[in-house]
Amino acid sequence: MITTKQIQVNKNEFGRVQYLTEVLPEIPTNTILYKKLTGLGATYGEITAKRNSIIIEPNVPVIIGKCNDPKHKDDNLFGVYEGVYTDDIVKYLEKSKKKYYKILTTPESFQKVKDAFEELEMSAHCSCFLLFDECHKLVKDADYRSDITLPIDDFFKFDQKALVSATPIELNDPRFEEQNFKMIEIQPTFDYKKEIWLHHTNNTLQAFKNVLSKLDNEETAPLPVCVFINSTDIIYSLMNQLGLLEESAVFCAPKSVDKLKRNKFNSSYEQWGKDKMKKYNFFTSRFFNAVDMELEEQPHVIMLTDVYFAEHTMIDPYTDAIQIVGRFRNGVSSITYISNTKNGLPQRSKEEIKGYLICSKEIYRTMKNFYDCATDRASRDAYRAALESLPFNKMLDRNGNKNWFAIDNYMDEELMKNYFHDEDSLYKAYDNCDSFIAYHAGYYCPLGDSERLKRENKSQSIKDKRKEIVRQLEMLGDCVTEMELEYKRDLIAADSFIVEAYDTVGKEVIEQLKYSKKKITEAIIQKQYSEKATGTEVIRLIKNSFTVGQKYTRKYTKEEIKRIYALLNIHPPKAITSKTISDFFMVSECKVKGERCYLLIEEIL
Repeated sequence: MITTKQIQVNKNEFGRVQYLTEVLPEIPTNTILYKKLTGLGATYGEITAKRNSIIIEPNVPVIIGKCNDPKHKDDNLFGVYEGVYTDDIVKYLEKSKKKYYKILTTPESFQKVKDAFEELEMSAHCSCFLLFDECHKLVKDADYRSDITLPIDDFFKFDQKALVSATPIELNDPRFEEQNFKMIEIQPTFDYKKEIWLHHTNNTLQAFKNVLSKLDNEETAPLPVCVFINSTDIIYSLMNQLGLLEESAVFCAPKSVDKLKRNKFNSSYEQWGKDKMKKYNFFTSRFFNAVDMELEEQPHVIMLTDVYFAEHTMIDPYTDAIQIVGRFRNGVSSITYISNTKNGLPQRSKEEIKGYLICSKEIYRTMKNFYDCATDRASRDAYRAALESLPFNKMLDRNGNKNWFAIDNYMDEELMKNYFHDEDSLYKAYDNCDSFIAYHAGYYCPLGDSERLKRENKSQSIKDKRKEIVRQLEMLGDCVTEMELEYKRDLIAADSFIVEAYDTVGKEVIEQLKYSKKKITEAIIQKQYSEKATGTEVIRLIKNSFTVGQKYTRKYTKEEIKRIYALLNIHPPKAITSKTISDFFMVSECKVKGERCYLLIEEIL
């Protein structure tokens, strides 16, 4: 059982919060530090501590930011990440003999640090304090960053070590208890809750547009808007559809930068910098944690989740949301969270998830016994393939041992899905979070994100997609509002042919023709011709050229109708003949001086 000790932090009369070093001069070993507030200076304290330190940070921007920070210019910092090699670390260690080592590394690059110490026949385990900063990322990212937990076995081998996070996490690795870890909880003596507006919606695009419009109308001197969305595809779509490309900057991972540049968007960066910011600034999860953004202004913060487009855009109120808001050391002007929900997401209790994991483990163990007892290579190969496909295989590390952080990650992700099942569950999650005072503001459209997903489903046939678009056009009805017109423009962009068909011949004709493009095209041409050919201008010109009671030769009739159609730029689907006159008049055939003629008896139109 891990015991908890509370340490209070205060706010002085000028509103400044005490730094961690003022209440905890040095982080004790075998500690899980839950600091509740961002910006308390836990990493700063370790950088300035009079001991050798290895600090594991979640992402590269954090490391670069701290290494470039002027206040650390005399602290002998050295950043280790992709592109920095073991030899570079060896050189740093050799020239730092009379200084404290202060190495900042990503989890994935930790092995290079370990190798450098071994090359110099030094023991990092004995000589350095290991601090795992923002340790909640061990749990949050374990599913898509398999190497993030690689340093954890080494972590427990260090004589001096600690984990730090501003947000609560559940750690089930038994080694924490075995090594007598203690929890230190920082308890603010003041109200630190921040107001947040929750916009539950069925249309994230329109809700986002509405929020931006409101901010623009309220501002006399516009403040920067910082938008946090863990998907560059959604980010680009929002910028493009709302016409924000020229006024926006995007901060994301290198691969996403390249992707955006292929779309001719060049204001994308893998490192944050104040000078790179524009009116609208978009951030992926790479910038959710640990990066200090010091601005003179207090920006508007918008967070957005679209569970229909990508479940990985879900933002956890108890971790992600707190971390995001905490990036801005000088505070923020407003916090808005826009999210849809999806009732198809499973709702499971912690006990149900634990039951699933126990059952998965037993199935894996049974199959593993078959594998171990197999007597020939073919059988072993078959059992190995079966083992690799089992869900519990994802809960094991590279050595086949239980990966407790992967298990905690699965538990965390499944519990988080509960929040995004429906509107009430989402509101309840924020209402129960100690860091926020939540205000609710629903925003709903006739058609929303679920309908968009249905029409964008790549596994559907063209016919099925067109059926869905027709269904949505029926739901949309007469487009009156700008929002409805916007949605229809999205449908046109998705399939202009079927929208034109719907507007021209209607749902009934489309269904009668069984969505055949050839037959629908013919019906459109005929309808358009019919409308033009029987329009006011045509009738007036025909009446101007032909009179009831008069006789006209077939040749004159044909040539005159052709002239009128050409004058109005009407292109009939079939050739004009003298009989076309019968579309406008009741006629009787006759002869004048042996030449075949038409007697016009009565007007039809």
